[in-house]
Amino acid sequence: MRSQSFAWATAAICIAVLGYWGISSGAKDCGTQAGIPAEKVADYMHAVLQSDRTFYTVNVVERLQAKGVVAASENWQSTNLLPLPAQFLQESNKLVGNTPTGIGYRLISLWPINKRNGGKNEFENRGLQETLKDPNHPYTEVVMNGQDAYLQAVYADKAISQACIGCHNAHPDSPKRDFKQNDVMGGMLISIPLKEVTPKAGSGAAGTHK
Repeated sequence: MRSQSFAWATAAICIAVLGYWGISSGAKDCGTQAGIPAEKVADYMHAVLQSDRTFYTVNVVERLQAKGVVAASENWQSTNLLPLPAQFLQESNKLVGNTPTGIGYRLISLWPINKRNGGKNEFENRGLQETLKDPNHPYTEVVMNGQDAYLQAVYADKAISQACIGCHNAHPDSPKRDFKQNDVMGGMLISIPLKEVTPKAGSGAAGTHK
């Protein structure tokens, strides 16, 4: 219940950020105020998501494990344990998916423990490669989903705690087992609609490295 509350809080803040962007964008259309660029909204969302996940990792998972209260496990739903930090973000994204905002986010990697978390297309793989080379800047593209346009941004996801490092280095399905503190472990993919959208299957478009 406690971890679900954290996930709801993360989802709510991201929706609020997007709501402000939508209001500003609407004002721009009316000629009364300049809208916030979608790239800046993605930066805001990333800051919130990364801060919440770091807090959960350090002050919930690591703290409770160190005290012997409860551990985190990838099988948390069936074992009454805590979700792993990556699963915390995944559950938060599911909650956002139940809203009409059209936003989404997930973790991807060149070395995923779960193969489903690898890059799914050319943009995601290119974003992972670019942020590995330059982890201080996101890689962005405008992606078409049917008739709807999205800004997608990949941010470098670094090893922020021993819990993350230990899990990846010890997991039998991990293709890379020599991560160190602050190493780039993958990327956080954020997707933001550039206008009100109707969910559809689609394909990607050209992009830039910001």
